Amino acid sequence: MKKDELARLEAYLRKTLGAKTLTVRARPKKDDSAEVYIGEDFTAILYREDEDGEVSYQFQMAILEMDLEEA
Repeated sequence: MKKDELARLEAYLRKTLGAKTLTVRARPKKDDSAEVYIGEDFTAILYREDEDGEVSYQFQMAILEMDLEEA
């Protein structure tokens, strides 16, 4: 993903999730996905889908059971 695309995704996710410290970072050696962090904590992978000229994004976040116990 290109820098301008990452910036647009970051702005959208910050607004939608209400997370001011959220960042979207390029992945080394991957151009079809990016990493999502809140602060310095890795949160999710964002995948870019390009099918028939239509672009969409999939946000994939794993939630560990032990994280639920701390909530």
